[in-house]
Amino acid sequence: MSNIRALVAGHGDFAAGIVSAVDQITGRGEVFQAMTNRGMSAADVAAALGQALDATGATVVFTDLPAGSCTMAARRLQRERPGLAVVVGVNLAAMLDFVFAEGDDVAAALHAAARGREALTVIGGPARGS
Repeated sequence: MSNIRALVAGHGDFAAGIVSAVDQITGRGEVFQAMTNRGMSAADVAAALGQALDATGATVVFTDLPAGSCTMAARRLQRERPGLAVVVGVNLAAMLDFVFAEGDDVAAALHAAARGREALTVIGGPARGS
């Protein structure tokens, strides 16, 4: 049985980089399988995601952009796999939350998405509204 609980897919080295960061911080990067869309058509991305889901048994896909090819491919796969959760616009805070969650991975993905949203903030910058 695979230890992989979720796939992380995105542009360039995004997925490998964020998984590397999770591993450096927690030592638990092995729960993710990273995938790039580099050099792939939309059909190639969908096929690669489908094969990775089959091979790992993962029920969660984290992607980088809402309308990116990885997200669109994962959304198409949801039609065939109604239990598949897709977390869009993932950040490091969400990934760290997910890696420490126990139990149901889809519930963990929902919690991780909330933590990821909470982590976004703006500190400083020019004053507005005069």
